[in-house]
Amino acid sequence: MALKDNTEIDKDKIPVHVAVIMDGNGRWAKRKGKERVVGHQHGVKAVREVTEAAAELGVKYLTLFAFSTENWQRPSDEVNALMSLLVTTLNAEISTLMENNIKLRTIGNLDIMPAQVRKNLMKTIDRTAENKGMTLILALSYSARWEIAKAAREMARDATEGKLNVDSIDELLFSEYLQTKDIPDPDILIRTSGEYRISNFLLWQIAYTELYFTKKLWPDIRKKDLVKAIIDYQRRERRFGRISEQTKMNVDR
Repeated sequence: MALKDNTEIDKDKIPVHVAVIMDGNGRWAKRKGKERVVGHQHGVKAVREVTEAAAELGVKYLTLFAFSTENWQRPSDEVNALMSLLVTTLNAEISTLMENNIKLRTIGNLDIMPAQVRKNLMKTIDRTAENKGMTLILALSYSARWEIAKAAREMARDATEGKLNVDSIDELLFSEYLQTKDIPDPDILIRTSGEYRISNFLLWQIAYTELYFTKKLWPDIRKKDLVKAIIDYQRRERRFGRISEQTKMNVDR
């Protein structure tokens, strides 16, 4: 049965933007007596499964936290293996992205990524630029504090140069300086591996995002797990600071 035919899913309440903290590759490998990089390699299948499932269900934006700025502190052999895996995966999956009409984007500090990684990223981004289906956003060399500080610097620079009136600064204007300025905030944030923290990911954007945690390690995640998370999301009442009665009134209009 196709995912979109699942009777438990409300087709009218599919989240527009799903964000995922992919956690547990290292622990998955350790439990199997393998090197950490083996966990990352097996995690690629989970990326493929979740991406295909999200596209089939009608999700418009899928953001995957692939590599944080803090991850640069890991042992060099693991970082090098991750970068090599990223290049290999991009080359291998570009045909899948094209077949599924998926557009690739990135957020993060790509300036400090290896040249070969940037080259492959740009090639894939250019190849998929005209695709009209789901947008897959890879957060690479990303941290929310870095993004917010960068936005603050750019606003200060524009104010100094007379391009910005400081009295005009509000939440909406600040959002325009973020890397996600043309992307809606996530409706649901999924974190795997049983950890209950945000890990410096999209701190500004998830102010009203629904949080979903699963104990499954990332390499074990499959399409059915995304379906389960979305069903859980659809059962929640999103009030955005209002009371239930106000929310119901807005839905009924």
